[in-house]
Amino acid sequence: MKSDAAPIRLKDYRVPDFLIDNVDLDFRLDPAATKVFSRLKMRRNPKAEGKAPLQLVGDGLTLTGLKLDGKTVPQDRYEVTPDLLTIPEPPEGAFTLEVDTEINPSANTQLMGLYRSSTTYCTQCEAEGFRRMTYYLDRPDVLSVFTTRIEARKAEAPILLSNGNPIESGAAGPDRHFAVWHDPFPKPAYLFALVAGDLGVITDSFTTMSGRKVELRIYCEHGKEDRCAYAMDSLKRSMKWDEDTFGLEYDLDIFMIVAVSDFNMGAMENKGLNVFNDKFVLADPDTATDADYAHVEGVIAHEYFHNWTGNRITCRDWFQLCLKEGLTVYRDQEFSSDMRARPVKRISDVRTLQARQFPEDGGPLAHPVRPEIYSEINNFYTATVYEKGAEVVRMLATIIGKDNFRRGMDLYFEHHDGEAATVEDFLEGFAEAGKIDLTQFKLWYSQAGTPEVKAKGTYDPEAKRYTLSLSQSVPPTPGQPKKAPMHMPIRFGLVGPNGEDLAIGPASGGTVTGDVIHLTQESETIVFDGVGAPPVPSLLRNFSAPVKLSIDLDTDELIFLLRADKDPFNRWQAGHVLAMRALLAGTAAVRAGTQPEDPRAFIEALGEVAENDALEPAFRAQVLALPGEADVAREIGRDVDPDAIATARKGLRASIADSLGARLKAVRAGLATGGPFTPDAASAGRRSLRNVALDLMVANRDPAAMVEVRTAFDKADNMTDRTAALSILAYEGLPGRQEALDAFYKRFENDALVLDKWFSLQALTPAPETLDRVRELMSHPAFSISNPNRVRALIGGFASGNQTEFNRADGAGYDFIADFVLGLDPRNPQTAARLLISFRSWRALEPGRRGKAETALRRIADTAELSSDTRDIITRTLA
Repeated sequence: MKSDAAPIRLKDYRVPDFLIDNVDLDFRLDPAATKVFSRLKMRRNPKAEGKAPLQLVGDGLTLTGLKLDGKTVPQDRYEVTPDLLTIPEPPEGAFTLEVDTEINPSANTQLMGLYRSSTTYCTQCEAEGFRRMTYYLDRPDVLSVFTTRIEARKAEAPILLSNGNPIESGAAGPDRHFAVWHDPFPKPAYLFALVAGDLGVITDSFTTMSGRKVELRIYCEHGKEDRCAYAMDSLKRSMKWDEDTFGLEYDLDIFMIVAVSDFNMGAMENKGLNVFNDKFVLADPDTATDADYAHVEGVIAHEYFHNWTGNRITCRDWFQLCLKEGLTVYRDQEFSSDMRARPVKRISDVRTLQARQFPEDGGPLAHPVRPEIYSEINNFYTATVYEKGAEVVRMLATIIGKDNFRRGMDLYFEHHDGEAATVEDFLEGFAEAGKIDLTQFKLWYSQAGTPEVKAKGTYDPEAKRYTLSLSQSVPPTPGQPKKAPMHMPIRFGLVGPNGEDLAIGPASGGTVTGDVIHLTQESETIVFDGVGAPPVPSLLRNFSAPVKLSIDLDTDELIFLLRADKDPFNRWQAGHVLAMRALLAGTAAVRAGTQPEDPRAFIEALGEVAENDALEPAFRAQVLALPGEADVAREIGRDVDPDAIATARKGLRASIADSLGARLKAVRAGLATGGPFTPDAASAGRRSLRNVALDLMVANRDPAAMVEVRTAFDKADNMTDRTAALSILAYEGLPGRQEALDAFYKRFENDALVLDKWFSLQALTPAPETLDRVRELMSHPAFSISNPNRVRALIGGFASGNQTEFNRADGAGYDFIADFVLGLDPRNPQTAARLLISFRSWRALEPGRRGKAETALRRIADTAELSSDTRDIITRTLA
């Protein structure tokens, strides 16, 4: 619970004073008194300066033994606290240090280090969990070869797993047994893993491109093995894709995944033994939605891809976290795009970026993709590091081209395999492959904030010349008041009257390669000659840079792009801008007490998209899905009134239902299919469009549509359709809502992952009674404050997903979350700190709510005993 540690700065990095070549670990598992014996073969780092003492970090440890080269170290030759072991005068040559500790896994509610999930022992060591088991040089640039022996009661833990390959197992007494695992690839301690318990398993195999047969295992609770099949299929497709796309082959004899129910994160890429939150492994039609299937596929791929981008090449220090996470998110996005509908996946990823990362970049928690300072590293597993980090890699691929990008990746692996690398190491190979200076591009890693690009075009019909003026700026962020211009690839097309891209002659005034404008100056004017007709500019195609684009296109021009743009992303973006304009106008009208502008032209364009069978159903569903209330609040930016936004959005939805109800009903009916559920992208797209249509049909409370919603719930044969109908019943407050919720609970009361949906759905319901209902549900027998999934579903759902009720005008929502965070923080600091992120945009609220949010935040800040995780977030949020 330390909260007074000095901040860590990138500029202060120094190499470790010692290296650890080999680690031999021996775990004697016991629920309350696990003994950990660590044998470290060490030596001074020849690159280190001076003769520093040996210091190994811990976290709340009890030292039970210490030997140096086989001899007990006298007490006057070392200093020890629960958090630090110091040997002032270690040997000058190579030496072996044996460190014995005792820990209590059952009491570990932080879920870092070794803990128990139900009766299963498991570990989570990233970022700094390994030090909760034994004293160690717990930093990512200390790479060692690990051999791990695990011993436990056979009845309690018949399965004993760790990193690498199994090399030995056997009896260890009348009721105990052991297993030994060896990982030949040097790794940092954060990639260590141990799992022991009584688990079910499914097995398969994969033959690599060099002909090696790799054994595949996925472990889970007994009785849930059938729900692991899609995860196994996703794993095999991931392995094949990485070989085909990047030439990367798996390197051990066995690859294992273990699904556990108590986990702070989504999953962890421990070498050869990935530990997963079970929500990203378990899936079948009755319990998982199409979104769940997509998440399983994506997260399985992400963690597998870490084998090379994260494990074989790790990060030198935690400031380089984007080097493994941003790069691997890019890789998993590309994989999912190849597995599914690429345009729809891109739209989905950008919506996530704009919903999660843009507010982060625009608030008090803003930080660069590669931070320069941190107080608590757990708080930097953020959308900026992951999603924006992936966008930076995507821009790099756009700038240097597909072939050069692949060559750059090859050079990265060739030069740095087996090393702890930096962003500079990463960029070096791409600069070589593309023969390009990436100095300016590197600013994307060091400058926080979402850049803003303004564009204005004029056409000269006599000269057949189109002039495009572009300017860029990056707003001030904490610690960075002024920013330099960055290299932004702006993919573009000039769309002619017939909907086709116009052929254009040479461009002057800027750098244009193919269909990409390279914006590098604060402002540039680019002249295109040979433009035969007045164009409508289609800029930032495929969202080629993570920026906010401002261009003065009128409603007719946006509708034209929605109908005709050949770039699917910009086609969707045109509809999104039209919807946002209608919602902004509606919100302003609500606050002014006037009538909003007539949105009929936009609504008719929506109807055309909905009925256009030439477009993929999943794409049509994305166009029909209006911006959410948080999206509108982000666009308004200041003096935000969540109730006015909700009222405006409700009114626009009702207008759509009034105008398009019958047409949407026909679209929905035309997509009905028989046969069993399949999770493929095409089937998921049809279900998505059917359910979006149903959601809009009922927005004006049409009696027939309300009946159809209840019928859809009663007759649903899969979780996607069942939860879609139940959500509509709940959010719209339709007749039969409570009966449906009760029926859902009764059917799934013994399935924890499905109950998370039940809790979340009620927390997200935009109704005045929701806060009281959330309080009631905290006393429900199925709610557990010890389970992060359940906390995220109920409390996190309310705080981050229910804009009107969290932001209640009386401040009760803020007080509730503040109270909960203070209660959770001593038990699980990571989860508590992440709940506080829901306050990140508090300064943008109207004065009344802003004052109440600040009062709640300062009450937390004034609490003396806060974890470093929570203290860091609250301090930055109030700065």
